[in-house]
Amino acid sequence: MTESPWAHFGLIVSSVLGVFCVIGVGGFCRNRRWLTNEADFSLAKITANVLIPALFFDRIINDPTLGPIATIWTAPVLGFSITVGSFLLAGSIARTLGPWFGLKTDQQQRAFTLCAGICNYGYIPLPLSQIFYPEAEVELILHNVGVDLALWSVGIAIISGGRPDQPADTSTGIRRWLGKLKPAFSSAPLAAAVIALLIREFGLDAWMTAPILKPISLLANAAIPVGLLLIGAIIVDFVDAADWTGAFRVITLGVGFRLLLMPVIMLSIAANLVTQVDLQHVLLLQAAMPTAVFPIILVRLYAGDTATALRVVLSTSIIGILSIPIWMAVGAWWLAS
Repeated sequence: MTESPWAHFGLIVSSVLGVFCVIGVGGFCRNRRWLTNEADFSLAKITANVLIPALFFDRIINDPTLGPIATIWTAPVLGFSITVGSFLLAGSIARTLGPWFGLKTDQQQRAFTLCAGICNYGYIPLPLSQIFYPEAEVELILHNVGVDLALWSVGIAIISGGRPDQPADTSTGIRRWLGKLKPAFSSAPLAAAVIALLIREFGLDAWMTAPILKPISLLANAAIPVGLLLIGAIIVDFVDAADWTGAFRVITLGVGFRLLLMPVIMLSIAANLVTQVDLQHVLLLQAAMPTAVFPIILVRLYAGDTATALRVVLSTSIIGILSIPIWMAVGAWWLAS
C-alpha cells in the first residue's frame, strides 16, 4: 500500500470482518450439521497436505521478486526467533504474575505459555496479506516455516513437560529434539516450499507449463477459505465445551499479553531491527494477530489444562475482530508504510 492505512481504515475493518465472516460460516455449518465432527479429520488432512502445500508452491513459483535461496534465510529465522522469544516471555509472566491471575498450577501455566506465546500465523494473516501487502506474501510463508519449527520443538517441549504420567525419556538430547522436530520437518507445506525454492534456484520453473501450474493454482485458491471454515467449526465445538467460571483474570492476562504487549514488541523489532520492507509488513501482520487456534488441540493431546487454553484462544480471537484493524493501522503508521 502506498497510502497510509489510516485513510483506508474502513477497508481494513471490512477485510478483517470478511475473514471472520468466513469463520462464522464454518461455525454455522457446524451448528447445522453440514460440517460434521467426523469430517474434521479428513478436511484437516486435505487442507494441511494438499491445499496449503499448493498455496506455498504456487506463491513461491510465481513471485517475480524472490531472490536466490542464499538470500531468503532471514524470514524463517525471524519467525523462529520471535516465536521462541514469545514463548519464553509468556512462560516468565505465567510463572511470576500467573498465580495472581488464576494460573496456579503448572499445567495452567504451561497451557497459557503455549497458547499466548504463538499468534495466528496462517489462516488470518495470509488473506490480509493478499489484500494489503501482496508483495510480502511469500516472505510471510517463509516466516511461517520458522514459526512451525518453533511450535513443534519449543512449543511441544513446553506443553509436554511436567506431566506426572509421562514416562521418562531415556533418549539422548539430540535424538529427543529431533523427534520433536519431526512433524515440522516432514510436513507437506515445508516440503512444497523447499521443492518450489529448489525449482527456482536451478531455473526449472521455465519448464512449469500451464497444464501443471493451473491445477496447483486452483487448489491454492481453495486453501484459505477451506481452512477458515474448519476453524469456525472447531471454535464452535470449543465454545460449547468451555467453562467460563472465574475466567476473567486469565482472559485479562491473555489479552494483555497477546493483544497489547506483543504487538508493541513486534512492531518495535520491525521498526528498529528489520530493514527489509516486506519483512516489516510480515511483522506488522503478525503483531496484529490473536492467538492461534491449533494449540488448543496440542493442549488436549498432551492432557494439559484445556480450560486455560480455551479462555486465552477464544477471548483473543473474539477481541481480535476489533483489535486487528486497529493494530494494522497503528503498525502501518508506526512503520510509515
